[in-house]
Amino acid sequence: MTTLEEGWRQLHPRTVVVTVLTVAGILAGVAIPIIIGVLDDGDAILPILLIAIAGIVVVSAVAAFVDTMRYRHTTYRVTDERIELRYSWVLHKRRSVPRERVRTVDLTANPLQRVFGLAKVKIGTGQQTRDSGSHLTLDPVDKAVAEELRRLLLHREAAPSVEQTPGELAKLDWRWIRFAPISVTTPILGAAAFGAIMQVSEWFNAQGAVFRLVRYLFEDLSAVGLVGALVVIGVVVGIVGSLGLFVEMWFRYRLTREDGNLLMTRGLLNTRSLTLEQRRLRGVELVEGLGVRMLGAARVDVVATGMSQKSDDDKTDPKTVLPAAPFEVARRVATEVLGSPAATATSLVAHPRAARARRLRWGLFAVAVPVGVLAVLGWLLTTVLLHLAWILAVVLTPVAVLLALEAYRNLGHGLASDHLVTRHGVGARRTVALLRTGVIGWTITRSPFQRRAGLMTIHATTAANKGAYPVYDIDEVDGLRFADEAVPGLLTPFLEPVTPRGEDGLVCDGVDPEGNVFQLRQRDAL
Repeated sequence: MTTLEEGWRQLHPRTVVVTVLTVAGILAGVAIPIIIGVLDDGDAILPILLIAIAGIVVVSAVAAFVDTMRYRHTTYRVTDERIELRYSWVLHKRRSVPRERVRTVDLTANPLQRVFGLAKVKIGTGQQTRDSGSHLTLDPVDKAVAEELRRLLLHREAAPSVEQTPGELAKLDWRWIRFAPISVTTPILGAAAFGAIMQVSEWFNAQGAVFRLVRYLFEDLSAVGLVGALVVIGVVVGIVGSLGLFVEMWFRYRLTREDGNLLMTRGLLNTRSLTLEQRRLRGVELVEGLGVRMLGAARVDVVATGMSQKSDDDKTDPKTVLPAAPFEVARRVATEVLGSPAATATSLVAHPRAARARRLRWGLFAVAVPVGVLAVLGWLLTTVLLHLAWILAVVLTPVAVLLALEAYRNLGHGLASDHLVTRHGVGARRTVALLRTGVIGWTITRSPFQRRAGLMTIHATTAANKGAYPVYDIDEVDGLRFADEAVPGLLTPFLEPVTPRGEDGLVCDGVDPEGNVFQLRQRDAL
């Protein structure tokens, strides 16, 4: 055993066992279909099996050696000021991160790590990148050590401006599972299931048998009936898959506040524990997908600095702290997380009618393009396409108009005491309550069509999540006034008031509460 210097600790040695079992399982899963695929009726199976087993043993042994060297030569320590990680075998690496830069501590464990009492600790430093410089990872350590590190690295005084109420904010209600199938995940999973069947049957040289089975089962159906039956089967498979995915992701879900931090735990096979400092919170976002919105549900995301990026082995974004749940539950959780009811209680200002006209034009244009293409092809090739063109026009035009009107109704903006609120979207309506002191800049854009309609789009820039949150198609004067009032002084150097000149035909852009007319215009810098 390597002698460690004072304060330095090693990763857990059981990582070697986990690595060997993982590699052997992957190799066995790859080898089995290959063996079946290369075997002919006259081939002897024993030599091929021996070769496959020998290959698995050799590769697993190499993996065990590499992982042994990794864990024995990787050490870490936590001091009063820093957390340090070093690797000293062949290539020497050392990373040191000040403890005040630690933003999140994310604990994950796959099924094998859970069996052996291990966990991976990912320490986020606040950088919005996916490279190794944006976080520090200890993979793996003992589960008790991981919990100790989480408490130690995030034990700071809570933000004095936010009322802290320790305790449970939300826990899993199995009735929420009814919202899982009402998402784009359902058809994707159904299509993926068909693709997986075809791929596996190809591995086992059984695609012909699959097609014969389909013909036998649906021999009495026409081509249209067969397509309909396959679509129904795909939807059913997608529903079952989405239910299973919900269980895997949100099993044992619990959201609590602990020592001024938000702590979320969830997961069936792969467990996850995410801790977020309250003082890093910049807002919350209520996301209402079109399907779940019809059922009165929404999910809650946090807007926070230092949030880790979505990992490849995770099925949901780490900023999601509440899955799709009844809107009253989502509103309560958003209020308790934010410390304010701004996300749901702020009165939003509707946008000008010109914004509605823009969305109607977009919707009609989206219908006109495919209808026009089909009409031209029908005129050149066959009247069947002409009939398809007018059928699509009749069916899609009212749908496009309804979606455009819904998109306009969802536009809005407003100000609360400490937050600004913006809402937009039709496929997924998003209501964002953003801390006004967390806004560090404004981006103002106007297309030629927006300028002609007197509209603009403004983005509130913040050092969290997406980096900017938009207010789409707001009136020019209202938009500048909204930005100036939301963060006083930030936009003021680029604005100047314009005093009306009596009866000279000047069109007034606004009226203040006292009845005085005024106009705001941008300086040349904008």
